[in-house]
Amino acid sequence: MATSKPHLAINAEWGTRRLGQITTKIGSGSTPRGGAAAYLPQREHWVLVRSQNVFDRYFDRTGLAAISNDQASRMRSVALQPGDLLLNITGDGVTFARACEVPSDVIPAVVNQHVCIVRVDPEVACPGFVLGYLTSPSAKSYIESFNAGGSRRAITKGHIESFVIPMPPLDVQRAIAHILGTLDDKIELNRRMTETLEAMARALFKSWFVDFDPVRAKMEGRWRRGQSLPGLPAEMWDLFPERLVESELGEIPEGWEIRPLPAFVDVNPKRQLSKRSLAPYLDMASMPTRGHVPAATPILRAFGSGTKFQNGDTLLARITPCLENGKTAFVDFLEADQVGWGSTEYIVLRSRAPVPPEFSYCLARSEAFRDFAIQSMTGSSGRQRVATDSLDHFRMPLPTRETLMTFGSIVNPMFTACSKRADESRTLAGIRDVLLPKLISGAIRVQDVELATGQQE
Repeated sequence: MATSKPHLAINAEWGTRRLGQITTKIGSGSTPRGGAAAYLPQREHWVLVRSQNVFDRYFDRTGLAAISNDQASRMRSVALQPGDLLLNITGDGVTFARACEVPSDVIPAVVNQHVCIVRVDPEVACPGFVLGYLTSPSAKSYIESFNAGGSRRAITKGHIESFVIPMPPLDVQRAIAHILGTLDDKIELNRRMTETLEAMARALFKSWFVDFDPVRAKMEGRWRRGQSLPGLPAEMWDLFPERLVESELGEIPEGWEIRPLPAFVDVNPKRQLSKRSLAPYLDMASMPTRGHVPAATPILRAFGSGTKFQNGDTLLARITPCLENGKTAFVDFLEADQVGWGSTEYIVLRSRAPVPPEFSYCLARSEAFRDFAIQSMTGSSGRQRVATDSLDHFRMPLPTRETLMTFGSIVNPMFTACSKRADESRTLAGIRDVLLPKLISGAIRVQDVELATGQQE
C-alpha cells in the first residue's frame, strides 16, 4: 500500500488528504454482456467509455461504443455524472494512468473495467485541481510505481484511494483549476478549428474526385456558364467535363484517365538518414486517428531501423488495429529538408507533381482507399498488415493538371492554418505542463501566474 506521505514537495502551509477522503465514488465498470457484439451500430441514448477515449486532459469521442438501455441498466452503478474524472487503471505504457474530465455532452454514459470513475466531493475539493494532480509528472511516476511489472499495467481501487493529494484552500484549488482549464480551452478551440478546416478539405476532395458533383451539376442543368454554385466559383466550373462516361470503375468524368496509385503517388520513397544520427521520431501512439496532427511533438532519437519521411508526406499505419482505427498523419512538423523517422509499420505516401501533397492525405483518409487497404491485409489473426506492393493495384480516375493544381491552391492554406494552430497548441501545452507541477505543489503562487498571463480580474 502507498505511503501516507506526499510524494512531491508541497507548500508548507498546505495540508494533505488521501484521495479516498475527498471523493464520493471511486470505481470501475465492466464489459457489457456479449462484449463488442452487443454494441449498437449508432447511438440511441447510452455510450460506453473505454480507455481509448481517455487522454491526459482531453476526452476523445472517436470509437465511443453505443449500448442499449437494457445493457446500461445493468451498469447503473458506474453511470457518469457531470464533473466526474476518468482514470485509466489498466493498459500499456501509453494508455495507462491517463486522466481527463468527462465532457457533459458525452453523458449518459457508463465506463468499462479499464476506466475508473473518480468523483470528487465539490464541498471538499475542486475536480479541476484533482485532475491537475492526476496529470502532473510526479503523480504519473507515483501511479506507475504501483505496477508489478510487465507490459500490462494495473492499479486497484485501494491504490487510488491511498493517493496523497496536496490540499490548498478551496479558493486556491479553484484558481489553479481555472488557469489550467483556460489553457486547455485554448488548445481545444484550436483542435476544433483544425478539425473543421480539415473536414472542409476532405469534403472538397470527396465532392470533386469521388462524387464528381460539379460534373453532375452540369449534367442535371443546375449550372450555366458564368454562374456560381455553393462551394465553387464560376471561373472554376470550366475545369470539369460536361458529362460522365462508363468505365471499368463505373461512371467517371469524361476525359479523366484511370491510373494506378504508383502513377501519381510514390509509396515509401527513399530517404537518407545515417545510422545513429539524431532525428525527429514519431511513435505509433502519437499517430492521430482523426485530423492530421500528431498527438505529441516528435522527439529526437538516434536512428536505428524505421520508416523515414519528410514534410509533405502522408503516413499511414499498415498494421491491425491501427489501420482500422484510422491512424494517419500529414507531415508538416519538420524543418525544411529535414528527415524524420518512425515505426516500420508506417506506409509513406508522397504525391508526384502536379498532384498536391494534400491530395495524398485526403486520399488516405477516403473510404474507398481505406477499404482497399484493409481488404489487402494479410497475416495471422491480430498481426495482419498491408503489404506495400498491394497498394499498387489501387486505381482511380485522375483529373487534368489544372484541376489538381486548383485543388491544391484551395486546400493548402487550410492545412497551413491547421499547422499554425497545432504549433500554437504545442506551445500552450508546453506552458501548461511547466506550470502544472509548480502550481499543484505551491512552488509558484496563483497570483503570480494570473499577473503574468493577464487572467487576474
